[in-house]
Amino acid sequence: MSIELPKDVRQEAIASIERYFRENMDEPIGNIAAGAMLGFFLEEIGPAVYNKAVADVQERLMGRVQELDYEVHEDEFPYWRRRRTPGKVL
Repeated sequence: MSIELPKDVRQEAIASIERYFRENMDEPIGNIAAGAMLGFFLEEIGPAVYNKAVADVQERLMGRVQELDYEVHEDEFPYWRRRRTPGKVL
């Protein structure tokens, strides 16, 4: 599964790469080179980031599922327990 970015997000990412090179490197990078670099990172490193995010979400969801019985638990057959009177045996 390849990671695809929406067009506007891709353009913003390319602009960010260009700015990074302008401000932090000796030579600026052009739009085409920045796009190629983004494509490389999405293909090569993107899956590792994506898989980590999926694992984090799975862990979080499992924790929530395990807490579900505490959050929504209802006692069964509560009618008679609520109506007990002290000293009376049912």
